[in-house]
Amino acid sequence: MKQTEQQHLLELIVNSVAKEQGDFKQTSELVCKLLLKFFNASSVSVISLRNKSLKQEIIACLSADDSLKQLIYQHRNDNLVANAYFDDIRRYRHIVSDSSQTDTRLQGLSAYYKQANVHANLDVAIRINGHIEGLLCIEFEHPLKLTSDQIQFACQFADQLALTLATRYAYDKDERITLFHSATEQAKHVLMLINLKTQIIEYINPAHEKMTGLSRDIVQDNQLVSLDFFRGKRELADEMTQALINGNVVEGESELTRLDGSNYWVQYQANRFVTEQGNDYALVSCLDVTAQRKSKEQLEHLAWNCSLTGLSNRLHFTQQLERLSQGTLILIDLMGFKRFNDTNGHEQGDALLSEVARRLKHFANSHDAIDVARVGSDEFAMILPQFYAAELLENNINKLYQQLLVTSVIGREKVDPKAALAIVDIAAVADQFSPLSCADIALQYAKKKPSLNYQVFNDDLLATFKNNAEIERDLQTAVRNRQFELYYQPLMDLKNHKFIGAEALIRWHHPKKGVLYPGAFIDIAEQTGMITVIGEWVLEAACKQLNLWQHKNVDIVMHVNVAARQFFSGNLFEQVWSLVTRYRIKPQSLILEITETELMGDIRHATRLCQELADLGVGLAIDDFGTGYSSMRYLKQFPITKLKIDRSFIADLTTSHQSREIVSAIIAMAKALNISLTAEGVETKEQELFLEDSCCHHAQGYLYSPAIRENEFSQFIFEKNEVVH
Repeated sequence: MKQTEQQHLLELIVNSVAKEQGDFKQTSELVCKLLLKFFNASSVSVISLRNKSLKQEIIACLSADDSLKQLIYQHRNDNLVANAYFDDIRRYRHIVSDSSQTDTRLQGLSAYYKQANVHANLDVAIRINGHIEGLLCIEFEHPLKLTSDQIQFACQFADQLALTLATRYAYDKDERITLFHSATEQAKHVLMLINLKTQIIEYINPAHEKMTGLSRDIVQDNQLVSLDFFRGKRELADEMTQALINGNVVEGESELTRLDGSNYWVQYQANRFVTEQGNDYALVSCLDVTAQRKSKEQLEHLAWNCSLTGLSNRLHFTQQLERLSQGTLILIDLMGFKRFNDTNGHEQGDALLSEVARRLKHFANSHDAIDVARVGSDEFAMILPQFYAAELLENNINKLYQQLLVTSVIGREKVDPKAALAIVDIAAVADQFSPLSCADIALQYAKKKPSLNYQVFNDDLLATFKNNAEIERDLQTAVRNRQFELYYQPLMDLKNHKFIGAEALIRWHHPKKGVLYPGAFIDIAEQTGMITVIGEWVLEAACKQLNLWQHKNVDIVMHVNVAARQFFSGNLFEQVWSLVTRYRIKPQSLILEITETELMGDIRHATRLCQELADLGVGLAIDDFGTGYSSMRYLKQFPITKLKIDRSFIADLTTSHQSREIVSAIIAMAKALNISLTAEGVETKEQELFLEDSCCHHAQGYLYSPAIRENEFSQFIFEKNEVVH
């Protein structure tokens, strides 16, 4: 990046109007400004040597300290410098010192250096044709060692000042050609003079041979087409020549090829001028910017590509997708990756991602894919062109799906990747919806399939998407206008047949659709991020109600569902602490519910948070237990208050031997871990009797009551518990 900065600063001088016009004073001021900042120097000066006596005249001087600037004008303007100083600067072109005040070469300036507190300096000769025309002086307050690259950089600026002087002198009739020739011969960038009438290159400096490998003898006094730029392109040469004759400035960057086949990048600028005899000429300036282009390409590659997989990143992919009106979008999710990554470590996880990326890249190359990208931590995407028939597309999707499922060896272990695919016809949705949003919906369906986890976005999903989009819009209004209400479902103690708790369940009073249950909007709220705001409202409303019940001496436990996004938001503990303190919630009377799959999303964070909540006297229940992938090892490390057996095991409890075995096993495990149990979805007496006999602690379901409003709930449990009593 340092080299790029140097090139940029040099280009500011090379392309400046002042330099082009030979305005030495203005160019010197620009040089002082740029170098003062670049070197972080105490001062930068450009001094002209006006005559053979080497009397000095300060052309430009810049310093952050005005008093130092005054000293420079006082000591260096019109003063002579010792001959030893010029002997060295003639011989080496520059003098660099890290001990300016004691350097014998600088004896004539030692008094000034002491007074100005200068400890290091770099003086560079501004010379034309070997003749010193001036000095570029850079001074520092602290001793330092300048690198050869820094010295060379300052010399390049001195070259540009020399070129500026040469341009100025070029207006002086007798010296014009000699001075211009001397300066350009020393220049580091290419300069050439072209006769626009004959297209003959009448002059080219030695820098051209260094850049292109073509000797001056081959190019000078030859046609424009002898240059790499115009090789074999006579029409382009004619076109650019005419543009210059018309008074246009021709400039730009181009990639060229040398005779040996190697490529390089050149930045060029051509300006027309007319001689006193009325002949049209062009002055062409060229810079080799190959290194800068490579650096730029590397930065662009990093900006547009995933560094791990080499695939495009999400930003590049979405921009590609936005430009397309047809084609097939495929969204790929690596199911179970987070668990694999947590279990096996990030190195193994990265290896699996790289292997999946390799397979996708291979498929993309063999099927002319427009782009393939990693668009999330474990999500990939691909765009296929719009030329596949429906049957052929299905075959290819199935082929891709099967390729992704092939066993892979990661480290020394065999891994069976499991992928879910969503397929979207871009043309069918592009005018209405984002193809990626449609793919996200299809992907959710694909993940839920028992096998062949891929799903085409069809009319039914489109209708669902439109409904979801409407729900999402209305949810924002619902949050603002508080259109939600909590209902409460009673929890039965199976031992004494009394109601000992309530699960708070949200209902949405939609202005057009009536009362909506969570299944109609919770997933959408989670996808859009609104679940956090809704969850915070639910938690506070439940705590407020629990406080009212406790004031009335109603001994009851409140269960509140917490979504994964809310659980891992980072501020759940602070919110719960605030609510428990504000509403004076009794210990162990508030229980938060989270599904086991969500709880396993980040075991380390979950363990710490659960312990912190337990310390507050807040319980934790694992909801829908038995449908996820919890293990005894993880259950032991969480301070869990309760397990809630998923309703799917309760529904066929009296008819399915397998369900009875599973429920019995869960009850036995909970007993071994000393964890309370609640069975969800109890609807029949037979189910209740089995659970009682199996020593399940609590139950909830339609056998007792659906979720009801607060006033109905209070009356319900009072009457029922009184009857039992």
